[in-house]
Amino acid sequence: MLLQNTPQYITCYHMSYSLTRTSMALDQFTLSVLDLLAKKWGVPKAEVMRRAVRRIKEEEDMKDQCPKPLQALDWLQNGGGLTVQEAEAFRDEVQSERDAKRYWWEV
Repeated sequence: MLLQNTPQYITCYHMSYSLTRTSMALDQFTLSVLDLLAKKWGVPKAEVMRRAVRRIKEEEDMKDQCPKPLQALDWLQNGGGLTVQEAEAFRDEVQSERDAKRYWWEV
């Protein structure tokens, strides 16, 4: 029996890198999630693992590029990348906006 409303997807893989087979021990929860994602995405379990590893690597690279909290504080306290002239211009602009929005009783 054919299902008329079932969407059909074709996944094409073009791998320009070599693959190495490996084995690993996974707990039951991880294995079940791996199976679930593979079925949901319509890809092999190995592709789920590749995507997960790639994403974690990207996240770790982003963390490495972000300044530490004390470094960020030092940067902000040293002007946050603004020159003195830019900071003064910004301060004047904000002050003029505040002055324009004041009511007559606030003057």
